Amino acid sequence: MFSKILIANRGEIACRVIRTARRLGIRTVAVHSEADAQALHVRMADEAVPIGPAPARESYLRGAAILDAARLTGAEAVHPGYGFLSENAGFAEACGQAGIRFIGPPPAAIRAMGGKSEAKALMEAAGVPLVPGYHGADQDPGLLLAEARRIGFPVLVKASAGGGGKGMRVVTAEDQFADQLAGAKREAASSFGDDRVLLEKYLTRPRHVEIQVFADGHGNCVYLFERDCSIQRRHQKVVEEAPAPRLEPGTRARMGAAAVAAARAIGYEGAGTVEFLLDEDGSFYFMEMNTRLQVEHPVTEMITGQDLVEWQLRVAAGGPLPLAQEDLAIDGHAIEVRLYAEDPQRDFLPQTGRLDHLAFPAAGPHVRVDTGVRSGDRISIHYDPMIAKLIVWDRDRPSAVRRLRGALAETQVAGLATNAGFLSAIAGSRAFMEAELDTRFIERNEAELLPDAAPVPPEGLALAALGVLLDRAARARTLAATSGDPYSPWARSDGWRLNDDAHDTLVFRDGGEERSVPLVYRRDGYQLQVGGRQLLARGELGPDGTLDAELDGMRLRATLVLRGAEVSVFVRGVMHRVQLVDALAGADAAEAGAGKLTAPMPGKVIAVLVEPGALVAKGQALVVLEAMKMEHTIKAPADGTVELVRYAVGDQVEDGAELIGFKAGEA
Repeated sequence: MFSKILIANRGEIACRVIRTARRLGIRTVAVHSEADAQALHVRMADEAVPIGPAPARESYLRGAAILDAARLTGAEAVHPGYGFLSENAGFAEACGQAGIRFIGPPPAAIRAMGGKSEAKALMEAAGVPLVPGYHGADQDPGLLLAEARRIGFPVLVKASAGGGGKGMRVVTAEDQFADQLAGAKREAASSFGDDRVLLEKYLTRPRHVEIQVFADGHGNCVYLFERDCSIQRRHQKVVEEAPAPRLEPGTRARMGAAAVAAARAIGYEGAGTVEFLLDEDGSFYFMEMNTRLQVEHPVTEMITGQDLVEWQLRVAAGGPLPLAQEDLAIDGHAIEVRLYAEDPQRDFLPQTGRLDHLAFPAAGPHVRVDTGVRSGDRISIHYDPMIAKLIVWDRDRPSAVRRLRGALAETQVAGLATNAGFLSAIAGSRAFMEAELDTRFIERNEAELLPDAAPVPPEGLALAALGVLLDRAARARTLAATSGDPYSPWARSDGWRLNDDAHDTLVFRDGGEERSVPLVYRRDGYQLQVGGRQLLARGELGPDGTLDAELDGMRLRATLVLRGAEVSVFVRGVMHRVQLVDALAGADAAEAGAGKLTAPMPGKVIAVLVEPGALVAKGQALVVLEAMKMEHTIKAPADGTVELVRYAVGDQVEDGAELIGFKAGEA
């Protein structure tokens, strides 16, 4: 076994590897960008080495800098995690040439599966079933269109290199093909430096089922069963579970055998995942093989009782697989959800900024949380916006679903918009509880999963008002105690007025609406007018934000987070967020934005599709931004005229930057 390893990654996977290495008595070295100097994985490791500026291409993708760090610290091996250099055959070779063990498959195996077209040819030769499609080297647009016609619409255009949903488009009709092909190629070139694509028949209601395989250097190869990853958004997995619901044992065995055949066909070693599309009739087709550990590996660990990172370390050190196929069995059911900093109400735009408050359910045999961040950390534009993976286990699927709903109710994030409510909606939906799964799950259930934003209920508004009042009172007491006249009426926060009742009004902005909460100060609390009724509110606010409240005799425990004017209240497993309106503030700042189309987040301009003076139609694409590994298209809000274009291709823009000067109406 190794005595010291370097983790060439960041975030939750780096923390995950460090925990396993520590348990095995292996010392760890973390590498980090300038942006990650205080990151959790850096704090957890025994040693840490800076490798460059924040952008990944200048730090985590610099193989030479990582190898220099390994030599400097005497690390014997490099664990690449997932993403970044984990599937880079050149880096794996460079590790070997430096005398440092790459904890992953041989470079030849990575190359064999690195190009989807070449991989499919290999799998076809190995007898692994394939989806009908085109995987050739000729990328002429006319030929690709002809092949799409042959396959029959709808077709899937897919980047030949890479994964994670990048460079992937579903084309439902021939007249969309040229635009979708151009977008897929552009995104593939940006993400992977390779714009080649392949075409596949798009199955209308398939499930995404993947098999975890593991091989060693002694000729042994096993599969650790399957994961259902059908619930996806933009081809990115949202929910994963193991074992796959309603999968017949015979189909499981055939898929496992096909996955092992795929691994053996390329001389595989280490952890890998063979991904299949499972059709409604039980047929399955090879999609791709990920030559690394997967983000969703915890659900496999939970149902098998195995630590896959430990398996990686033992196999990389030259040892055999810990177990044979007949020794592996499924125990219970596990589900994982990915908690992201993204705004479901704004088409899931990734969010950047500070995590002002972060709390998870207590870990135990039924709940596991994998994260690489803490309260106070920042989600950066430079990296994936995943906050954590929440994993639950129980004896059967219905029990695991109940565990998931409970764990999500105990998860609290303030400071950034997240998909927590969206995940809770999935976990509570009838379709999910009944395992009606396919890759269009979200699209089919969109109305239930993404309802229009509802106003904060009276209970939430009352708790927000009570929290603000208690916070003001606490700060006033602190200021009064340190002032020259602690008994001055000007230091009071109880609404005291000369010759008048002690009353006030708090105004909150809830979405686009302003909601007033008139109140009267009482000796035993506050008389609030909320939702057309009067109620007596009182309570205590702890320094950690714990709010023990009583509303008309009903006791509640909530968590209050105050961030400037933003007020977040967590109660009964739901977060309510409002903005406290400053009565002295000027006109709404939104008026200043009239006639401008702005960047919804920081990013890079990768396409400018119009020129000044252009007449455009409502919904027409104007500018394409790339941010946090995704493309975002800025479209015309109405028919009108482009008056100016402020940025060119390649320019970096800040959140809120004016991209296009736009005038609505006919020119």
